[in-house]
Amino acid sequence: MNEIPVYTFAKWQVKEGQLDSVLKLLTEVAEQSSKEEGNLFYKIHQSKSDANTLILFEGYTNETALEGHRNSEHFKTLVIGKIIPKLENREVIITSQLIPD
Repeated sequence: MNEIPVYTFAKWQVKEGQLDSVLKLLTEVAEQSSKEEGNLFYKIHQSKSDANTLILFEGYTNETALEGHRNSEHFKTLVIGKIIPKLENREVIITSQLIPD
């Protein structure tokens, strides 16, 4: 596997009436994810024009760390089990940086 950092951008469209519940669960996901070995950061953003649109920006040291995150118990329980059913739509894009800072 490639040993360069990978970054995830996830756009979540939360179902009407589910935002408070999703944000509460997402706070726990962010806390747990930030403790994972290989996690560089886990940032949650909200659209200024549509409060039900959330953008997650996550960084991992490499693809192995990202896979570890996706296989973690908290990801399976909270994201897959509890949050995704509260979403209208979910788009995830995995990236690597082309031009360093």
